Formats: sequence, structure tokens, C-alpha cells
Amino acid sequence: MRQILYPMDYNEKQIAIINTAEKLFSVNGFDGTSVRDIAHEADVNVAMISYYFGSKEKLMEAVFEQRSNSIRIRVENLLQSEHYTHMEKIYILIDDFIEKFLSQQEFHKIIMREQLKEKGTLITSLIHDLKKKNLATIKKLVHDGQKDGEFRKNIDMVLMMATLVGTVSQVITSQRFHREANHMEDITEAEFEKYMRKKLSAHLKNLFKAMLTHEA
Repeated sequence: MRQILYPMDYNEKQIAIINTAEKLFSVNGFDGTSVRDIAHEADVNVAMISYYFGSKEKLMEAVFEQRSNSIRIRVENLLQSEHYTHMEKIYILIDDFIEKFLSQQEFHKIIMREQLKEKGTLITSLIHDLKKKNLATIKKLVHDGQKDGEFRKNIDMVLMMATLVGTVSQVITSQRFHREANHMEDITEAEFEKYMRKKLSAHLKNLFKAMLTHEA
């Protein structure tokens, strides 16, 4: 069984290598990036990458582990918390997802690029596993709400997850269009992200409230 390294297990040099690999994978793709490219960009030698990670494939696994585990504890605490209603938990999850997407745009570029490939690869398997984990979280939140009568029955949670991912993804990857559509061409990237974070949050919360509490 492969040992999973959680973020606290990485030293400063390993994290720098992971971040560099993520950046290059997002720009050039996994196949278009070599270990030598990563070593050069991270200012380390190839032997160090081999020592820490073993291979380019293992380095990609480390990228996924680093990103997917970054909110693992927060989500687990959220699921167990008794301080929020079920709808409030959904709202927190929506905001966390938006924030994660905005702060990890290079990682999500990797996902969007690689999942278009028709053949099964290591990365498509990692993406599939990540989607299953995200879906399991949504299912747990919704089932708890249904059990307590806060949410309606017969909710297609796969499509609901696709709505969350697809909406945020589409907005972030077509920022130029949304800037023009909202007449915000001249504002800074930070200002635009703040605006879109607020707009996405309000839109998705209204949408999810309708899907979860209103009979179709």
C-alpha cells in the first residue's frame, strides 16, 4: 500500500518542488513537463527530486495529496459540527470550494486539461478519486439534512456537484468575458476576484437552497 504524505510531512524544499511541479504541469501539461524542467525551475538537482518523490508520477500524486488534504480536517469537522444547520454547512462548503478554486487555479487547470484525455491515465484516476471524495462529502451533508427533514428527497447529488464545480470553473476560466460583461475591464485582478467571490457565493447559495428545499 502506498504511504500517503500529508501536508505536515513535507519539508520546505519538498513543498517548493511540489509547487513548481504544479505550476509547470498547469502550463505545459504532465506529458509536456520533464523532471529536468521541474528541477531547473525549482533550482534543485534531478537527484533530489528522485530522492524525495521517486518519479514524475509520484510527484503528481504528491500535488494531488497536498491540495486535496489541505481542507480535509476542516471538512471532517464541519460534517461533525452541531453548531450549524444543514443548510449553513452547505453554505460553508460552497464558500470553501470557491476559495479553494480561486487560490489553487493552477491545480484546477491541471484537472481541466487532463480530464479531457480519453484514455485512462494516472492523473485521470487521481481526478476520479478526488471527485468521489467530493461527492461523498456532498452526499453526507445532504443525507443528514434529509434525515432531519430540512432537505427534500430525490435530489440528484451528482448533478448538484457538477453544478457547483461547473459554475465556478466556467467563471474562473473565462474571466475576460465576465470582466467585459460586467464592465470591469479596468479593475485589478484582486478586486475582480473579490467581486466574483461575492457574486458566486450568493448565486450558488440561492441555487442550492432552491434545489434542496423546494419541490420541483
